[in-house]
Amino acid sequence: MAIAEDLDVYLADFGVSCTAGATTAKGILDMPGEVAVGGMILTTDYSLTTRYSTFGTLAAGDAITVDGDAYTVRENRRIGDGKFVEIALQKT
Repeated sequence: MAIAEDLDVYLADFGVSCTAGATTAKGILDMPGEVAVGGMILTTDYSLTTRYSTFGTLAAGDAITVDGDAYTVRENRRIGDGKFVEIALQKT
């Protein structure tokens, strides 16, 4: 017996508005920083966790606006059971 899931519950509290083309939905933006090259360089890797059914077809080079800022998709990969994706982003 399959269990019905409301995936929007996972995005409700921390999700921000995301728009790609004519599609707008919520996603969770992570911006972890990393210090590299012996403390000489500080980088930020942007990633967006959202529903596969909404943004799962985005590919490298596609544009997306997250919380009002423009990004370009670097990579799109399914996570967990495949209902969510983690999209690696580059701020443009």
